[in-house]
Amino acid sequence: MLYYLFEYLDKILDVPGTGVFQYITFRSALALMLSLLLSTIYGKRIIRFLQRQQVGETVRELGLAGQNEKAGTPTMGGLIIIFATLVPVILFAKLHNIYIVLLIVTTLWMGIIGFIDDYIKIFKKDKEGLKGIFKVVGQVGLGLIVGTVLYFSPAVTVRTDTSTSDIFKTPTENVIVQSPVEEKSTATTIPFFKNNEFDYAELLAWTGEGYEKWAWLIFIPVVIFIITAVSNGANLTDGIDGLAAGTSAVSVLALGIFTFVSGNIIFSNYLNIMYIPNSGEMTVFIAAFVGSLIGFLWYNSYPASVFMGDTGSLTIGGIIAVLAIAVRKEMLIPLLCGIFLVENFSVVLQVAYFKYTKKRFGEGRRIFLMSPLHHHYQKKGYHESKIVTRFWIVAIMLAILSIVTLKLR
Repeated sequence: MLYYLFEYLDKILDVPGTGVFQYITFRSALALMLSLLLSTIYGKRIIRFLQRQQVGETVRELGLAGQNEKAGTPTMGGLIIIFATLVPVILFAKLHNIYIVLLIVTTLWMGIIGFIDDYIKIFKKDKEGLKGIFKVVGQVGLGLIVGTVLYFSPAVTVRTDTSTSDIFKTPTENVIVQSPVEEKSTATTIPFFKNNEFDYAELLAWTGEGYEKWAWLIFIPVVIFIITAVSNGANLTDGIDGLAAGTSAVSVLALGIFTFVSGNIIFSNYLNIMYIPNSGEMTVFIAAFVGSLIGFLWYNSYPASVFMGDTGSLTIGGIIAVLAIAVRKEMLIPLLCGIFLVENFSVVLQVAYFKYTKKRFGEGRRIFLMSPLHHHYQKKGYHESKIVTRFWIVAIMLAILSIVTLKLR
C-alpha cells in the first residue's frame, strides 16, 4: 500500500526523495527490517496469547531425550511467521503483481490448512489432526491454482534472448534497456547442463503438430507434485527446535538471489540465464519471509518457547515450492532443499523396508533407529542443538552449491 502512496507522491506531486520507493532493493530492505521487528517484538505477544488459550504441544512418548520437557510448549507459532511476512508485503510490495498475489494466496491457503490441523490436534484432542486425505486435497487444490495461473495468465512470461545489443548502447554511454520481447513458455532450468533450459511441452512432441497447446497437461501436474512434496518435506523436518525454520531461511535466501537476478535484465544477461519479467518483485516477499523466519528463531531455538506447528511448516513448504516454480528453478529443489528431501526419503525408506521385511520374514525391520532422520541421530545420543547446527551447515553448503549453478554448467 505504501508503494502506491509513494508512487503518487513521486509521479503526481513530484515530492523529492519519494522516488527511492521504486527500487526493489530499498523496499526489500524495509520489508526485512520490519518483519524482523514484528516477529521478535509482537512474536512474544502472540506466544503469550497462545499460552493463555492453552495452545500447548501434546508430546507422544517416543523415548527421545528431553522430550517430556517440551510438553505444554505453545504451538501454532506459524502465525508469527505468517503475520510478520504478510504485513511488510502488503505495505511495501506491488500488490497487483501476479507473483505477489500467488505468494499471498499460497501463504493464506497453506496457513489455513495447517491451522485446521493444529486446531484439531489441540482443541479436539485428536493427535492425528486433519486427516491426510484432506491435507492432500488442500495441497492439490493450491497446485491447481498456482499451475493454472502460471500457465494461462498473460502476465507470466519469459525472455531467453537478452543479447547485449538489446541492452547496451555503447560502453561510454548510459545503459539503455529496451522493452523485451516476452513470450509464454513452460521452459524451466536444468542445473549443471550447458544448454540448461528444458521445456515441458517437448515431452508431448511425439503427438505431432500443435503439441505446445497441451503442455498444461504436463506442467500443472508437475506443479501439484512439487507443492505437495515440498510442503510435506518441510512438515517432516519440523521435529526439533530450530531445524525447519533455520534450514528454510537458508533455502529461501538462496531463492532470493535467483529471483533478483532472474528478474533483472542486466544480471540475467550477464549470467546468461532466463529473464523473467516482473519476477523481481518477489524479492520483497522473500526479504519479509526471511526476516520472519529469523525472528521466529529467536523463540524457536533450543530450548524452544514456541513451536511453529503445521500452521508454519506447511506454509513454509508451500511458499518455497511456489517460489522455485515461479523463478523456473524447480529442478534445483532436490539440491537446494536437500534437507527436506532426505527427511522425506528417510520416512519412505523406513516404512517401505519395515513392510517388506515384515511380509518376508514375519518381523518388521528398520533401516534407521527412528525416522525422520533427525530422530535417528537423537536416538544415537546426539544433542538436538548439535543436530540442528550440523543440518544448518549442510543446508548452507547445498545453498551455495545451488547458487554456483548460475555459472557452473
